[in-house]
Amino acid sequence: MPNRDLTQARNAKKDEFYTRLEDIQLELRNYKAYFKDKVVFCNCDDPYESNFFKYFALNFNALGLKKLISTCYNGSPVSGQELPLDFGDDETKKIAYKVEICEVSDINNDGRIDLSDIQLLMQNKKNVISTLKENGDFRSEECVDLLKQSDIVVTNPPFSLFREYVTLLDKYEKKFIIMGNTNTLVCKEVFSMFMKDRIRTGYTHFNTGMFFYVPDDFDKYDHIEDGKKVARVSTSCWYTNFPVKKHQEDLVLCKRYNSTDYPQYDNYNAINVNTYIDIPCDYEGIIGVPITFLDKYNPNQFEIIWQASGNTRASAPSDVLCRVGYKVHPEDRGGCAMLNGKRCYTRVLICKK
Repeated sequence: MPNRDLTQARNAKKDEFYTRLEDIQLELRNYKAYFKDKVVFCNCDDPYESNFFKYFALNFNALGLKKLISTCYNGSPVSGQELPLDFGDDETKKIAYKVEICEVSDINNDGRIDLSDIQLLMQNKKNVISTLKENGDFRSEECVDLLKQSDIVVTNPPFSLFREYVTLLDKYEKKFIIMGNTNTLVCKEVFSMFMKDRIRTGYTHFNTGMFFYVPDDFDKYDHIEDGKKVARVSTSCWYTNFPVKKHQEDLVLCKRYNSTDYPQYDNYNAINVNTYIDIPCDYEGIIGVPITFLDKYNPNQFEIIWQASGNTRASAPSDVLCRVGYKVHPEDRGGCAMLNGKRCYTRVLICKK
């Protein structure tokens, strides 16, 4: 799905991008050790449609979960197409509800836990499905109370509300593994968490694109898969605050500084580097790198000072502006890094520790 279409979806508040089970499995296999005896909350996940709910229900015993909670936001365009958990009539599918799973057993006695067992989950008295008094929005009082009770949050939150969503998780200091868009890397809420080492990119799919199921009324889609429309989002990635191996490894720096290959910005006391592999090993000053550097960022090797973007002049504290040597340039539109009179894409301003 072209980025412009994703932007249009955000502006139109069309947030129905549903994650495929294979992509969830590929990422979450890296965190297995963290789930034992934990309460997992999928707070943007109607079990009718959510592969996150399906993944944790299928793997409930293998992961050693204590509880799985999932909340639904006032029904969905694809309700009933995934797990047919039914209240008794079709009309109740439009009601916000929650599912709490405390036990998953082999109900049909076929020797394994599979989708047919999940469909029978609610026959177990230890598992509860109930309606919510509010609309199921992750910001609602009911859902925030459930958030406080949980240990780990795993979901694909609404694209248009991602900044609010991640801010809420940070406020309540919750562990999380969530999907997002690489464009949010430079949003002030997310970027500030990177600076404080409270968020990092996950293991898979960074900036390579992922496919998502979309409702039948979506005009922009890539292909049909299992009878459903599938759209590609090229700027998608995982975010987490769990340890991730690549963010604990030092980048091996092989290049040496010279003024020709590493020009200084017109309006910052910093040199430009076009890709993280070109960071010079012998330069001790401030370096401007593309935002994709954040996928390789090791806080033990580098310090993030700020970002050079269109709102730097307004958002950066005066001492930071002084440190990076910012000088107002007539063409920089509020803080974009200028190189030979031309604006650069957003740069992350870093220095080696």
